Amino acid sequence: MSDASTDDEELLEALRMHLVPGIGPRHSQLLLDYFGSPQAVFRATTEQWQQVEGIGPKIAMSLAAAKLGREAEAELDEARKLGVRLLRRGTANYPKAIARICDPPLLLYCQGDILPQDELAVAIVGSRRCTMYGKQQAEKFANALARAGVTVISGLARGIDAAAHQGALAAGGRTIAVMGTGLAEVYPPEHRDLAIQVAAQGAMLSEFKLHQTPHAGHFPQRNRIISGLSVAVVVIEAGRSSGALHTARHALEQGREVLAVPGRIDSLASEGCHDLIRDGVTLIRHVDDILSAIGPLTKPVSIATDGVETVQSLRELSLNEIEKHVLNLIATEPILQDEIIASSLLEPSQVLATLTVLEMKRLIRRQPGGYFIRSPW
Repeated sequence: MSDASTDDEELLEALRMHLVPGIGPRHSQLLLDYFGSPQAVFRATTEQWQQVEGIGPKIAMSLAAAKLGREAEAELDEARKLGVRLLRRGTANYPKAIARICDPPLLLYCQGDILPQDELAVAIVGSRRCTMYGKQQAEKFANALARAGVTVISGLARGIDAAAHQGALAAGGRTIAVMGTGLAEVYPPEHRDLAIQVAAQGAMLSEFKLHQTPHAGHFPQRNRIISGLSVAVVVIEAGRSSGALHTARHALEQGREVLAVPGRIDSLASEGCHDLIRDGVTLIRHVDDILSAIGPLTKPVSIATDGVETVQSLRELSLNEIEKHVLNLIATEPILQDEIIASSLLEPSQVLATLTVLEMKRLIRRQPGGYFIRSPW
């Protein structure tokens, strides 16, 4: 069997697993950790599936049905006819930034192209029911960012999202829309033309099957991808119940920069933004504030090997020299606290204090028995 045929088979079996009802990113990862590959998952029995954490009789029955069904073949065939590519986690075309977040999707549907330059991206999010002021600010910031060579990320929703995409498109820049529906079910429907323009000048992305219709729970879920693709998230006109605040929370958890545009002090539409600013998020007045905030995040960074400094998470860029030194002694394999102290050539008290700081910043995790591991995102 050729390499191309093997890749196609792996993609098809990954899609088969991705389409199983009840299996999200966490379950798919547990299955892959246990069986090793999508093909091996579907070679297993119902009893073997239920040995995996979180896989009960109901999901096992769904896996059995998927094993016999042809839904994956039909989905892959339609995707190719629509010009939609499937990006599989663990392959070269899967966005590196998404691979590093918590619970990355097994597959991403992509219409358009993800380019290396899209690693420098800023998300602009906010209210669907925005004011003219909010729309103007979103268009202005997106336009200026696009002219500066920054890719603009948003969710194609009404209001701030649409204004952000339109601002980037008007500047001739790149923009990526992350959908809470399938790519064959553009929502809202009046944004179909906008979606075509975004795909032509960037990409449309979704983790949901092609014909997934709008579902309230899917939009907060997609927000982790919007923030994960970005080095920073700009919030414009978010009320206190706005979904944009979910994106901001994901961004903070992922170590991304969060920035907020203020509104009138008595504006209900900007209450969420004002709360963020009060709690320490950077206030944005013009695009130079954004470029200044992301400037340190855009410098080339080496990935660790043979003693070269490693930075795997954006929040690592704010560490001092001692914190970086101790962090680079910890890998994804567990290492004993005593070994870290011995390797560091620092005072034990200094190492212990640094380990506490790194743990508080969620860069490392403490394991039973005095072991530490590096956090996966």
